[in-house]
Amino acid sequence: MAKADHRFSVAPMMEWTDRHCRVFHRCMTTHARLYTEMVTAAAVINGDRGYLLGYSPVEHPVALQLGGSEPAELAQAARIGADLAYDEINLNVGCPSERVQSGSFGACLMREPDLVAQCVEAMKNEVDIPITVKCRIGVDDQVPADVLPSFARTMRSAGADALIVHARMAWLDGLSPKQNRDVPPLDYPLVYGLKAEHPDWPISINGGVQTLEEVEEHLTHMDGVMMGRTAYNEPYVLAAIDSRFFGSKAAIPSRHQVLERFLPYVESELAAGARLNSMARHVIGLFHGAPGARAFRRYLSENMHKKGAGPEVLMAGAQLVPDPDEGVAERKERAYAAGDV
Repeated sequence: MAKADHRFSVAPMMEWTDRHCRVFHRCMTTHARLYTEMVTAAAVINGDRGYLLGYSPVEHPVALQLGGSEPAELAQAARIGADLAYDEINLNVGCPSERVQSGSFGACLMREPDLVAQCVEAMKNEVDIPITVKCRIGVDDQVPADVLPSFARTMRSAGADALIVHARMAWLDGLSPKQNRDVPPLDYPLVYGLKAEHPDWPISINGGVQTLEEVEEHLTHMDGVMMGRTAYNEPYVLAAIDSRFFGSKAAIPSRHQVLERFLPYVESELAAGARLNSMARHVIGLFHGAPGARAFRRYLSENMHKKGAGPEVLMAGAQLVPDPDEGVAERKERAYAAGDV
């Protein structure tokens, strides 16, 4: 698997990175790897696959993130994902929510590396697409400097094609899932050291990444960088990804152009029975930092839930924001984002 596959990716985030969100992100970047929300293996096998696993062809490259701890069940779910043409199956060994703890998967699996290895091996034996693992540096009273290198070696021996490390502990006893995203301190040097130990095995870093400058710095040490909440809350940061990290010569779209690209999808989904708010909620941060952003957010928040709301709500909201193509400052910002200045 080429290292460039994971050079930049958007983190899987529960209740955020659904199929509408991923299509919206694709309006800004062609090359960034996208991830589904975590779906349990049992849900994949027994649930509504169209609802849980449906996606648009424009989302490629797109990975299916699975949750679970039963090797045969995960192998079956991986087969379903591969048959649906997902580009990668990723095993969640990092989510700290109470739900995953009660189900004995997610971050609590950091305590059971041999079981995780069995899960990886079962999926590898079932499918030909890459099987990757996303983990923490440890949980609760574990010592990350001991746990993470050992865990990584076990994953590599099991055949994992890549490792994505959220550079924080998960404190399952005493912190909420929200607190686990911020309170445990980041330890980037530990993850850098892990990469140095495995120069020929793709390892990406995740956690606290907020700017493209930080992405560049991480890439001097790592094969890839995964950005989460910033990519969601300030999505226009994704518009410069292709030129800055993948060598694309395509023009960076303005914020208004991004919205225009998204509208045909919105119209098609509305015609199929979707509600506008299920898509518009992902767009609220598009104009973050631009004049008129607050008016845009307020207008969408007040109108996207109304019965019969359609694409005209997005267009009317955008009219409250000056067109960046008409402003010198915005053109300078886009040039800087592309690395042209």
